[in-house]
Amino acid sequence: MIILFGLAGSGKGTQSKALSEIFGWRTMSVGQAIRDTGKYDGIINYGNMIPDEDVIKLMQEKIEMNEAEGYDMILDGFPRNAVQTKWLLKEMPGKIQGAIILEVPKEELYKRLELRGRDDDKEKSSIDQRWELFEQNIYSMLPLLEAKNIPIVRVDGVGTEGEVTDRLVDVFKELNPNATEQNDDVNGEEIEKSYGE
Repeated sequence: MIILFGLAGSGKGTQSKALSEIFGWRTMSVGQAIRDTGKYDGIINYGNMIPDEDVIKLMQEKIEMNEAEGYDMILDGFPRNAVQTKWLLKEMPGKIQGAIILEVPKEELYKRLELRGRDDDKEKSSIDQRWELFEQNIYSMLPLLEAKNIPIVRVDGVGTEGEVTDRLVDVFKELNPNATEQNDDVNGEEIEKSYGE
């Protein structure tokens, strides 16, 4: 199990999908899971956080389902804060092989989110709020992961889609030496179709 951190627009959704295709892992996207419920549209549109107990319950169900099916997982956007991190470390001891932080400057995020055009991306104030929450939460989560000797790697998320994927593939292999590439045909053109998620 590898955690992929990054703000909306960092490309983490797209890149986690690419890694899933390359290595045959399952992607567990908390953002997509929340949107699929249709219960929290108003909260999401204002950049606010979903209650921890709801997020944990949702992700627990998905993680347990995929474990039962024998899949390794990439956690896309989960955990989001210290409370969720503590739950994950308690309930999944020894299963987290590492965490990757996909870093993209704020001005680049503005550009990407304007192109993406989702309702919750239109206001800079909403983006700024999510940026502030992410910065606060990431610094509360990292010490918890480090205390369990979980490797944390920062990856530059700026560049072509394929360049970022290549960087992530190298880090993925470092974090999980047993990971085997099952599909090396994932290219920049394919990734571009959904880049910015």
